[in-house]
Amino acid sequence: MPLWLREYSWRQTGSAVYLSLLLRGARATPANIFCTDRYLKVSIPPFLFEAVLYAPIDDTNSTAKIGNGIIFFTLYKKEEAMWESLTLANVSKEKLQYLRENAVLKAHERAKEETEGKKVTKQEHRKYALEATMKLEEAERKRIEDLKEKERQKVTKELELWKKQQKDAEKQERVQKEGELHQEVEQLKEKKEKLNTTSIPNEGTSKTRLKPSKGCDGSHGMFSADLKEEQLPAPRPPATIKINFTARVFPTALRESRIAEEEEWLSKQAEARRTIRADLSELEDLKEEEKNPDWLKDKGNKMFATGNYLAALNAYNLAVRLNSKLPLLYLNRAACHLKLRNLHKAIEDSSKALELLTPPVPDNENARVKAYVRRGTAFCQLELFTEGLQDYEAALTIDPKNKTIEKDAEKIRHLIQGTTQYS
Repeated sequence: MPLWLREYSWRQTGSAVYLSLLLRGARATPANIFCTDRYLKVSIPPFLFEAVLYAPIDDTNSTAKIGNGIIFFTLYKKEEAMWESLTLANVSKEKLQYLRENAVLKAHERAKEETEGKKVTKQEHRKYALEATMKLEEAERKRIEDLKEKERQKVTKELELWKKQQKDAEKQERVQKEGELHQEVEQLKEKKEKLNTTSIPNEGTSKTRLKPSKGCDGSHGMFSADLKEEQLPAPRPPATIKINFTARVFPTALRESRIAEEEEWLSKQAEARRTIRADLSELEDLKEEEKNPDWLKDKGNKMFATGNYLAALNAYNLAVRLNSKLPLLYLNRAACHLKLRNLHKAIEDSSKALELLTPPVPDNENARVKAYVRRGTAFCQLELFTEGLQDYEAALTIDPKNKTIEKDAEKIRHLIQGTTQYS
């Protein structure tokens, strides 16, 4: 049997009721107090206080303060009026039971509404955080691209300046050689004139005669010897030059790289992969349409069409996590990887799409052609021209009338032949 707490005092104004409840040494917490618009209860086993209020109160704004063995309630009235008493007089057990049940029901409904509100707020916060993250990543990607473009323009200007300096040096050297050659020709003319002046005009004046030089018949002589000295040296023998490149994750040259930014980008990619491999329980807060892979695929297609490849990639990633058996998801994600220069991932997604596009039937011919072409493009950008040519030829086997694929395959053949001749 509970012990009823009957030692209390109250006073009122037109808008509020002030109630002081003596606890008799019991220790109360906010969890021991239950209040609705018509019902007030304080349960501290074995003590119990229960009151059916005379009129409705605003239980949302009403307060209770605990201290010094007293609970002081400030109950604000819904309508300004003076109460005849604190509680209803002569309340039957049935009505009291009804008021209790109604109070509990209202409390449950209020708790449910608060839970739903918190859930909606949490979902909105997550959605806002995702959008903010995507915007930050897009801004960071644009900043990196701008830096790369500035570096590329700087290197281009330096290269053009160097070419101009080389041309000026070659021109100056050519002018200098022409001047030297002209000087040598003048010297040869002077020597010839001296020889002509020192020769004897007829045989009668002297028995001695200069012997004709061997150069008179054009085969030997001083002039031919001088000309031999001007002959160009023999060409250098052919040789094979081997070039080794430093292995890098990013396709840009090391002089154009930003190591800190690249490491940050790699860490973000690793975090994204860990998130994808995590348990799908976090998807429970998504809306119903966001749990539909087809809806996510259409959203990714729209993002791809506007050039927002990172957002499209996120949509395809979530769709693949929801359904990993749709080949078009891997095919579209491979296109995103190609745009973002994630060439190895483009090859993986194209290969996965080809695995799912079995058996080969006329209905999936177009998809298989796209998969071969995208994988072949990724191979060629990695300079694996032989593997790329194999994929383009496989695409031509499916669609032999496609002139674009045929031209690309021919270009790859020329590249392979050029590489073979050079090596």
